[in-house]
Amino acid sequence: MNKLKIAVLFGGCSEEHAVSIKSAQEIARNLDPEKFDPLYIGITKAGGWKLCDYPDTNWESGNGIPAILSPDRNVHGLIVLEQGEYKIIRLDMVFPVLHGKMGEDGAMQGLLELSGIPYVGCDIQSSALCMDKSLTYVIVRNAGIATPDFLTFNKGDMPDAEQLVYPVFVKPARSGSSFGISKVCSMDELPEAIASARQYDPKILIEQMISGSEVGCAVLGTGNDLFVGEVDQIQLSHGFFQIHQEKNPETGSENSTIKVPADISDQDKKRVQETAKLVYRALGCSGLARVDMFLQEDGQVVLNEVNTMPGCTSYSRYPRMMAAAGLTLADVIERVVALAMEG
Repeated sequence: MNKLKIAVLFGGCSEEHAVSIKSAQEIARNLDPEKFDPLYIGITKAGGWKLCDYPDTNWESGNGIPAILSPDRNVHGLIVLEQGEYKIIRLDMVFPVLHGKMGEDGAMQGLLELSGIPYVGCDIQSSALCMDKSLTYVIVRNAGIATPDFLTFNKGDMPDAEQLVYPVFVKPARSGSSFGISKVCSMDELPEAIASARQYDPKILIEQMISGSEVGCAVLGTGNDLFVGEVDQIQLSHGFFQIHQEKNPETGSENSTIKVPADISDQDKKRVQETAKLVYRALGCSGLARVDMFLQEDGQVVLNEVNTMPGCTSYSRYPRMMAAAGLTLADVIERVVALAMEG
């Protein structure tokens, strides 16, 4: 059987650079060597591309060689500079294990569409929609799914602090992994929270705090043919969930525990899973995504956010939810690659 030559992209220019490297390491460990011939392309924080041996922690200082993905469909692969000469490596598939800006916001997907190379995950439109939380909320609300009340404003503008009903969450509209997010309990705290969010995005989102249990659902597939993992549940001792900002996330969080399966009724579990599917379809997602929601005491499910390239680290939620439903990470990889090839 011919192996698929698959390029695993990792790193990137976003604040989630380090998380992407960890995700790529888990993907690398779970690629079936009988089916895949992998190439690893790391993207530095400055945006440089390097073909390297493995996505280890020292890849940037190793013997990587310059390589770029060609947008020319006739090339259909990588252009690599080796010993002063350019050579072409034809690719069957790209797995962009990139989180955040320039990775799961439609930018990389646009380059991949130009290249004509099949790739894992959501397309340009759904990636861009899901990256911008305010656009996500607009689309999902129009589909009849509950979201928090929210407002947005851009650089140079300021909200009327006296009109807000506290507590609220202040967030960069287009960022991930809780970077730049603050819980604001009074108007005095608002300026500092806005300044923190603006480090990551000039577009700011302020949303009403939702009371309820924070739950998530891993989704895999396209259209009506969707597979969902077990629902998980974040149990907080204080603050809010921000696992990727912990010093040693592999050993757990200082303020949260993730329970899989969630400690909820079968009826609520089904409601959460069905809502996740509705959200996924409404936003045009394909391949895979993680849908984060709130389950309120009255049973209503409220959307929090959608991650179109969820973390695949050893401590990430998506692979844990899928594993609880019977799919290993190796199984997930094979399925999403098959979906991309079919597409």
